[in-house]
Amino acid sequence: MSFQEFLEMGGYGFYVWTSYGIATIILIANIVFPLFQRKIFFRQQALKQKRQNS
Repeated sequence: MSFQEFLEMGGYGFYVWTSYGIATIILIANIVFPLFQRKIFFRQQALKQKRQNS
């Protein structure tokens, strides 16, 4: 079995590698998006608290 045959996966390589790519993008988004949301949330809470203390 050559590397080219491995990549082609019996003619289904395009579908297999596309699904791996989409799954990877979704997994990364599931890690990164909440981090951004957390940062925004804490920033908003700090501004809210600052306004209430003034």
